[in-house]
Amino acid sequence: MGFYQGNDFRKISGGMKGKARDKKKRELGSSPTYTVLSDEEVRIKERTMGGNTKVKLRYAIYANVVDPSTNTAKKVKVMGVISTPANKELARRRIIIKGSRINTEIGEALVTSSPGQDGVINAVLIKQ
Repeated sequence: MGFYQGNDFRKISGGMKGKARDKKKRELGSSPTYTVLSDEEVRIKERTMGGNTKVKLRYAIYANVVDPSTNTAKKVKVMGVISTPANKELARRRIIIKGSRINTEIGEALVTSSPGQDGVINAVLIKQ
């Protein structure tokens, strides 16, 4: 299923404009890819504009967590999603987006990347 991101051919008053042309392939969007915490990692390759590809993370297990005190990064297992400021329902469904607080093997971390667009979970360790 595609999402059209061009002009909606609608007037401010709510009436329809006369159709000047058909919708174009380049104006087609896609639904958001929500990264779900799971037992296996699954990445999707999707074609984007200009024939380029974008890697999207569909299911995740691991995150790259940076410890600011020692300035080192580790690949650690994600145990759960604590909270998501954008929407509480996403945390209940174990969906990881940018800004989510996750529980890892080495402690609580804040997600700094967009896994549904970058294909990887990057996070910063939070000191308590």
